[in-house]
Amino acid sequence: MSVEQIILYAVLTPLVGAGLIAVIGDRPNIREAATLVSGVVLFGLVANLYPLMANEQTPQVSLFEMLPGLSLSFQIEPLGMIFAGIASFLWIVTSIYSIGYMRGHHEKNQTRFYFFFAIAISAAIGIAFAGNMLTLFVFYEVLTISTFPLVTHSGTDDAKRGGRVYLGILMGTSIVFLLTAVIWTWSLTGTLDFTAGGILAGKVDGPPAAILFALYMFGIGKAALMPFHRWLPAAMVAPTPVSALLHAVAVVKAGAFSIVKVIVYIFGVETLTREFSSGWLLYVSGFTIIAASIVALRSDNLKRRLAYSTVSQLSYVVLAAAILSPISVMAAAFHIAAHAFGKITLFFAAGSIMVASNKTLVSQLDGIGRRMPWTMGAFFIGALSMIGLPPTAGFVTKWYLLTGAFDAGQMVAVGVIVLSTLLNAGYFLPIVYAAFFRKDPTAAALVADETAIDKHHPPLLIHGEAPVFMVIALSITAAGTVALFLFPDWPLGLAQQLVGGTP
Repeated sequence: MSVEQIILYAVLTPLVGAGLIAVIGDRPNIREAATLVSGVVLFGLVANLYPLMANEQTPQVSLFEMLPGLSLSFQIEPLGMIFAGIASFLWIVTSIYSIGYMRGHHEKNQTRFYFFFAIAISAAIGIAFAGNMLTLFVFYEVLTISTFPLVTHSGTDDAKRGGRVYLGILMGTSIVFLLTAVIWTWSLTGTLDFTAGGILAGKVDGPPAAILFALYMFGIGKAALMPFHRWLPAAMVAPTPVSALLHAVAVVKAGAFSIVKVIVYIFGVETLTREFSSGWLLYVSGFTIIAASIVALRSDNLKRRLAYSTVSQLSYVVLAAAILSPISVMAAAFHIAAHAFGKITLFFAAGSIMVASNKTLVSQLDGIGRRMPWTMGAFFIGALSMIGLPPTAGFVTKWYLLTGAFDAGQMVAVGVIVLSTLLNAGYFLPIVYAAFFRKDPTAAALVADETAIDKHHPPLLIHGEAPVFMVIALSITAAGTVALFLFPDWPLGLAQQLVGGTP
């Protein structure tokens, strides 16, 4: 099998899986087996491409000409390999989790869920391997459209309302801002190919450069820069596996990935370093980090707290890229992986709590760690990563991010990182403390009358863990969060190639 075939098969595999899911949807066991097999095949294909990166090869394949001089094309490069590796691996884990969640929560329209999830993964791989900005834009839009039915999965008025906000902001920003920027770039350069050093180098400067840069940064709405962030909390009406897709596997990662891609390959780090017009991005991302952290700190709904945590954590990637030092760009690339494993663990835990105990508020979690030790242990690991403490992947991000900020003399960025770290600890650690060190008032009420308790059959109202598939999935992602701390060479090696200028 040629490299070009592997690239195409990687994009097509989830589509084939989606077709199988649609055909055999009335047989749940076979349907879910098809989902898992598709995920394993995709991960195997992506893994087969990694040795090419180790040898600094960048194969490219063009399918057809979409517009005169512009083709739908794919190319393997370091940042794309990080994104594709994360999306393909976490599709397997999320599918395992979804089996437990969708059955345990008795969700309707499960075939539709698995079908559109597979379409979304195909779009994510298309974004990861996009060889030019037009290809990225096409798959970016496919990702938005394919996830809309997932956001509105429950069919309630709240779900429909959240879906309208989701679709309106993401489609609005991409069509009004991003497409304008893409067309403008084409008119200036005659190409949209991703190129080391940036295709706009020497082609635009001054106020036009500032405007074009702003169009790209705000046009990539999936990065959730304020004020275009409300789609993310609005989408929390979706089932937890969808939240995991949005926050860790595909959607927000597509936003963070696209931001870094534009900075490195469209403008070029050196070009932006010379342009004072790009300095505002550091302040906007810093404001987003702090403001979202404050909202998270004040939120009692667990998924809302996690949603605003995602808004904040995404802007770490933007902040790192905006510092414009090689080390900080490495931090941006690494955080795409670190945040994926840490945040998906947190959302998995939130879903497990909801399925097992029907609790959705932070104020309801007293003592729950004693009944759900695997779930809350994994939550603790994910929280440590979001704070940036060892032994988790988030510590590696913070290390490189602070090092890059100091090297660049960006003390504002240093202040943002330190303050946000304290805020992260402020809204995560109390949850862990309450879960393990406070008494569950429900349990206390149940054991108050010992004569009412059957010693051989303890009260089932004190719920245990969620379905086993959910516990397996969140254990895998928690272990992955620690593994990225212990063995960070894979993403860091690709990040090093990224700043080395090999596209």
